[in-house]
Amino acid sequence: MENFKSLVQVRRSHRRFTDEEVSGEDLQLILRAALMSPTSKGQRNWQFAVVDNKMDLVRMADAKDTGAQFLRDAPLAIVVMGDPRANDCWVEDCSVAAISMQYQAEDLGLGSCWIQMRGRGLSDGNTANEVIHGILGLPDHLEVLCVLAIGHAADVRKPQSDNDLKWENVIVKTDD
Repeated sequence: MENFKSLVQVRRSHRRFTDEEVSGEDLQLILRAALMSPTSKGQRNWQFAVVDNKMDLVRMADAKDTGAQFLRDAPLAIVVMGDPRANDCWVEDCSVAAISMQYQAEDLGLGSCWIQMRGRGLSDGNTANEVIHGILGLPDHLEVLCVLAIGHAADVRKPQSDNDLKWENVIVKTDD
């Protein structure tokens, strides 16, 4: 990517992926972006679980009632987690890490999509957090914020248009 201005314009969510695997080198760069992301008080209190096992991906796609089914066809997922006991800013820190990974994936020519898990679940009362813990055997103290589906995009998305920006949503306080 030429510059960050272009990167934020072309990064779009992709929910369809080819069968091509994500290379180990690309995965390492994506995780590096997360590990370099800024955190509250420099605590770096997030954790990440990389999932490429097809059966686990299929089971994780059913962790909530809607919005995760496309995970079945993704070659790779990264579960983004934090420890609420250790850091009251875990949601914010994990969010920054997640979007850092998405921008890195885009820069590498990969597609990604954020799948919200925190506060989501199944109609039977099980939370997405509980379901994912059961699938992956995660430590109890970690809370799942989201899952990032990552792969080679099987669709083409138009870049965002400057004409569609909602500048009316910006409040500018000036000294008058």
